[in-house]
Amino acid sequence: MNISAKEQAFLERNQLPPAYLDAAKQWFSPIVDSIVAEYNHNKIPRVIGINGCQGSGKSTLADYLCTAVSEQLDMKTVALSLDDFYLTKSERNALASQIHPLLATRGVPGTHDVELAISCIKHLLAGEKTLVTRFDKSIDDRVPQDQLSSIEEPVGLIVLEGWCLGALPQKTEALTNAINALEQEEDTDSIWRNYVNQALTNEYPALFNLVDELIMLQAPSFDTVFNWRLEQEQKLVKRLAKEGLSTQSGIMNEQQIRRFISYFERVTENSLQEMPQRADHLFTLGLSREITSYTKN
Repeated sequence: MNISAKEQAFLERNQLPPAYLDAAKQWFSPIVDSIVAEYNHNKIPRVIGINGCQGSGKSTLADYLCTAVSEQLDMKTVALSLDDFYLTKSERNALASQIHPLLATRGVPGTHDVELAISCIKHLLAGEKTLVTRFDKSIDDRVPQDQLSSIEEPVGLIVLEGWCLGALPQKTEALTNAINALEQEEDTDSIWRNYVNQALTNEYPALFNLVDELIMLQAPSFDTVFNWRLEQEQKLVKRLAKEGLSTQSGIMNEQQIRRFISYFERVTENSLQEMPQRADHLFTLGLSREITSYTKN
């Protein structure tokens, strides 16, 4: 198999074997071809969204789509993550003091700067110079502005990925009963989960509505998230070590990961139930993250 320079760089960035490209082309070529054809027809950049639980391969797919499309279009492509738009540590600590202690932890709806994400995407769509916010999970805070890069040229594709991208709020009565130990022991009055649900109701639709097509990577169940999230953390340690950065601060051990994923269980479980019927592209995954089927809705 002939591998282009862009494809080789993609494999190295994501620590993947060349065989990944064969599977990617098998499953994702129709989406890539559609994006390219649409852009060639109307010259309007598209926003593709990717939903999937933690460790399901969202960022890898986002990078692949950008790489594959840029091979065919002489245009800039941009992969964004909802993670990059987390509120700063100080902003989350303020929420924790004012509303509920669990809001100090990044991740759930209500801990993102939704207006910043919308502004970034709209500036990119308009072809304007855009400073792209990034979040450093190893320090649990945003990358300082003087270390960020700007995108100055027009883009042909924006891929936005996030574990709760496109998620819908639940009915209020569904929030009454705790679904795990975190909710039962640390959200006894349901303030935290109601705040998260209200954020999904009021703030996030304006962001999600910017997405032209939604891809869902559907995990077999929430139970698989722990193993996938652990592998994700181990990859982060390797990357930081390779870059000569600290692998201590912000890195979670197995016990911390089990607690951390509890924050996401409610929204993830709801999305696993209701999103497959409305996602534009549904990829069901096996236990090893392999794609087992594809449905276009």
